[in-house]
Amino acid sequence: MALPYRSYLFVPADNAKLLEKAHQRGADALILDLEDAVLPAGKPEARRGLPAPIDRLHGLGVPVLVRINSGWRDAVADLEAAVRPGVAALVVPKAEDAGALRVLSAMIVEWEAERGLTPGAIGLVALIESPLGLERLAAIAAVPRVAALALGSEDFALTLGVEPTEALLALPCRQIALAAAARGLAAIGLPGSLAEFRDLDAYRAMVAQARAVGMSGALCIHPAQLPVVRDVFAPSAADVAWAGRVVAAWDEAQATGRGAVQVDGRMVDRPVAERAKAILARSAPTA
Repeated sequence: MALPYRSYLFVPADNAKLLEKAHQRGADALILDLEDAVLPAGKPEARRGLPAPIDRLHGLGVPVLVRINSGWRDAVADLEAAVRPGVAALVVPKAEDAGALRVLSAMIVEWEAERGLTPGAIGLVALIESPLGLERLAAIAAVPRVAALALGSEDFALTLGVEPTEALLALPCRQIALAAAARGLAAIGLPGSLAEFRDLDAYRAMVAQARAVGMSGALCIHPAQLPVVRDVFAPSAADVAWAGRVVAAWDEAQATGRGAVQVDGRMVDRPVAERAKAILARSAPTA
């Protein structure tokens, strides 16, 4: 099942001060980060401390994800700490191999059983951070536990030795959005740097570009980005009003045996009605 969130805020898993206030920032979901945000020497302690904030945030009704590390030894240790009630999904960095994701999934099954979780309760977010991962999108998206495809803009650009600009990242965004749509997954990411939080007008334009190609949410590194992401990815009031009119007219048409109807001077058939229903679904609160 696709993750329904728009804004995902990274929080260092070893920063007690930030973890304490993270639920107040307005993110749809929080990503407790065991990877880039935690120094190698601090990872064991971050894992040991992980259950407490997960349990607390879960008790507050906050959706929680955990970003694990990419090396197998660290990843397995991360899984043991992170597979527990209250975790919606694990973010898997440098996703390039569907087989590796299936191995991770098999490991998760064992911890889910041990800890009283429904099999498959914890999804995977495949973080695409290289051209190789992009090339293998279809296979990665086909892994049953994968709930979202995400673009890691900064690392993707790093693999090519260039800046994370729209010129580079617009195409990967489109490819991720299409691959995700083909499998009914969430598509998360932006065609630019995640580090932009000062110039919010420029950031808004970047988020709008992501939405225009079919992305459904964004990874955020600063609270200032959250209102922009939630606003841009949410349907506008005009969109919601239009969708309401379309669904009402479509339902009436179906009840009287008609396969099409006019709304606002335009023809509405099943695909248009389904798009209107999707808009109404997206307009519901996500957190």
